[in-house]
Amino acid sequence: MPDKISSNGNLRTVAPTGEQRMRALVDEQCVIKANSQFWEQMLSMILDPLPASGEFCVGAGHVLGSVNLGGVWKGRIEVRLAEGLAYHATAAMMMQPVESVVEADALDATREIANMIAGTIKSSLPRPCTMAVPVSAVEAEGFCHPAQSEDSLMVVFRHTSGDLMVRIWEEECP
Repeated sequence: MPDKISSNGNLRTVAPTGEQRMRALVDEQCVIKANSQFWEQMLSMILDPLPASGEFCVGAGHVLGSVNLGGVWKGRIEVRLAEGLAYHATAAMMMQPVESVVEADALDATREIANMIAGTIKSSLPRPCTMAVPVSAVEAEGFCHPAQSEDSLMVVFRHTSGDLMVRIWEEECP
C-alpha cells in the first residue's frame, strides 16, 4: 500500500479500497510539542516552527543526529541542525561559552537531542516500538528535501543561530 501524508500532516496508508488508515498518529503538532519540550524545558531556548514550504535546505557542515526505530512501526527520526545552532545548543547543554565547544561535544549533544525528541515522538507510535542507539555526524555536503513526501513528515524550526529540521521517516510497515 502506498504511503501518503494527509493535508493535516499525518502519515497514513491508502488502502486499496480508497479508505485511509493511520499507521502512526503523528502529525506536525506532535513534532512541535516534542521539539519544544526539549528545547524550552531543557535548554531554555525558543525555536519557532516554520510553515511548510517547498523545500528545506541546510548547508554543508550541518550536524545530523538520527535514531532508528523498530517493532510494529519501523522508521527513523532524524534532526538536522545548522552548525551555528548545533554549537549554541551544545554550549547551553554544557553550560559553557560557545567558543569552548569542540566538534566532539556538538556530536554528543546532537545524539542527545535526537534521542530526547525521538523518545517523545515514540510515545505516539504503535507498540511495541524500540529505539536504537542514536548516531550523529557532521555532514560534508548540504541537504535539501521537499517539505512533504510520501514516506516522511518534516517540520522545520528557526532560531537566531540557525535552522533545525525534524523528520520522521517511515519505512514499509505490515
